[in-house]
Amino acid sequence: MGKILIALVIVSLCFGGAEFVREREKKEKASIFPRTGGFWMETYLPGIRRMFDGGHGKAEGDVFERGLLMQYPALLFLMENGRAGVTESDYARLLLPEGSDEDRKGVPEEALDYEEDALHLEGSMESALQEENNRYLTAQEEAERQTQEEAAEETKEDDERMFVQAEEKSYRYRWEDLTDYQSLIKAFYAVDSTTVAGEELLRADALLEKDMSIHGSTDAPQILIYHTHSKESFVDSIPGDENNGIVGAGEYLAKLLRERYGYNVIHNSGCYDEDRDYAYSNSLPAIESILAENPSIEAVIDLHRDEMPKDRRLVLDMQGRPTAQFMFFNGLCRTKKGPIEQLENPYLADNLSLSFQMQAACNEYYPGIARRIYLKAYRYNMHLCPKSLLIELGAQNNTEEEIHNACDVLAHVLHLVFSGKEPERE
Repeated sequence: MGKILIALVIVSLCFGGAEFVREREKKEKASIFPRTGGFWMETYLPGIRRMFDGGHGKAEGDVFERGLLMQYPALLFLMENGRAGVTESDYARLLLPEGSDEDRKGVPEEALDYEEDALHLEGSMESALQEENNRYLTAQEEAERQTQEEAAEETKEDDERMFVQAEEKSYRYRWEDLTDYQSLIKAFYAVDSTTVAGEELLRADALLEKDMSIHGSTDAPQILIYHTHSKESFVDSIPGDENNGIVGAGEYLAKLLRERYGYNVIHNSGCYDEDRDYAYSNSLPAIESILAENPSIEAVIDLHRDEMPKDRRLVLDMQGRPTAQFMFFNGLCRTKKGPIEQLENPYLADNLSLSFQMQAACNEYYPGIARRIYLKAYRYNMHLCPKSLLIELGAQNNTEEEIHNACDVLAHVLHLVFSGKEPERE
């Protein structure tokens, strides 16, 4: 241990000296070891390597002191900005390669729900949804008092209720009324406090014009479904049962896409969230490997479930079936301070177009099923494929039945967009 500490001190002094030389000579930043230094740092000091690659601006004060602290970016940021100015956004930007947990929301939960004046909702629908949520605990108590015979009969009746695809739209957007940026935000989005969207990213015409359909043959894989947080489960999930929880929901969704809609789907059930804070970093190499081995894959879906307060439930009655609501999620790769240099996404515009087209189809065919699209600062591995979706399917207090019923709707909406039927084009 003593030798390791001595080595770290020597490395610190070396890099401090390099920073001093750089400042003194006013030259471009360079490595002390131009040929092997980058590899050496990536292997033994990856945090320092990321710091040098990204660059974090100049600190006031002693150059030598800054040269040492640059190896510890969180401490450097604290020295430059003071404790009061440090936010989750800042620390995540410096320390996490991919971003923070998407469940940590910077908006109130109600900001994700459509209000009564939503374009696609009837005035009574929002009240009905809220009433359904408020009945949650009461319904649980009543269910516990039911006899075994009544429960069996109810299960039989539920099994007889089959999902029926909506053939016609129950609502049609007038896109000419949504050319204004604020109107578009109000109609579709919730923006996290860590980031800012902007008109250059969100214009209805640009979001609609991108072709998000799948063109490849079913002879090879077309869609990948995986779970950054595979340990997520639901209120009645059976621990250890792979047919339950979010992994079970992913398999059911894959089955629907294969058998009902004819797609070739890979479902990856790998576990990446033993350490949840680094789940996105853990899943990245595995998903990159799958895509490299299957270059025919055109769409990637990271399926999650949300986290709700105990007294709140994301459910509505659809065709007589209790059905969980879901939400599309996008990372914008930028905080309010600007782009996150370490988290580039060349497919950001495509990602935003796909979630927008999915949301529009949900609102027009199945009003109320989808909450607002949530926009947050980071990347969430959505840079691997133009047609990338991160979906929050229900929450921890939904039942397996409600989640599977939601998968029926989700599979149909995915098909509407992937087949090119939606959005409608002249």
